[in-house]
Amino acid sequence: MRVSTRAIVLTSVKYGEADMIVSCFTESTGLKTYMLPGVFKSRRGALRPAMFQPLTQLSLEAIHKDKGTLERLVEAKVIVNYATLHTDIVKSSLVMFLAEILKMSIQEHESNPSLFGFLSAVLVNLDQAERPANHHLKILLELTRFLGFYPDFDRTEGAYFKTSDGVFQAQNQADEMASLPLSHALCVLDETTLEACVQMPITKAERAALLALLLRYYQYHIQGFKQPKSLAVLTQIFH
Repeated sequence: MRVSTRAIVLTSVKYGEADMIVSCFTESTGLKTYMLPGVFKSRRGALRPAMFQPLTQLSLEAIHKDKGTLERLVEAKVIVNYATLHTDIVKSSLVMFLAEILKMSIQEHESNPSLFGFLSAVLVNLDQAERPANHHLKILLELTRFLGFYPDFDRTEGAYFKTSDGVFQAQNQADEMASLPLSHALCVLDETTLEACVQMPITKAERAALLALLLRYYQYHIQGFKQPKSLAVLTQIFH
């Protein structure tokens, strides 16, 4: 079946001498993986390797067999021209980190326009941001809305966050409970918009602790979720 859809590149890997395998989150059918034969040899082809950098937003024409195998990509066009996302060293590190998170977190092979719209918008916001110090924290938290395990922030005053259940409790009764200051920082993050998160009054140590908390929260709720390989680079830059 021929399909026209928007897509966000998650990963791209060179295969053999001239081929490439590209994994995308598509607006119409969720996760799809494409084989691009000869893309590294063709100099005049419509498909070029540079188009498939992580988190690039594309318009695709593809042939989908929907049998769980590699699909065929007919045409691709970049539809959002980022100004800084792939050239700024801080933002490019965030791109690698977020692409890893999305690859491990998104597991559906069907349309999810709300999630796609969210990702498309936050990537543009990140590209335009002058200082993306806390953007990754806010994106991680907001992403859980679409993944089905957004924390319950109804009762948070003087309470500890329990990562296994995503709720706040008055007493610190288990190992998976976050400290009171860290639980409060999570509440502040929830109340802060993506545009204003750079102004959050947190130290480097608090930022690192909040990131560790969010990743631990993901591990509790997504089977097979692991620490991203790009975390070490991100830690050096932000923490």
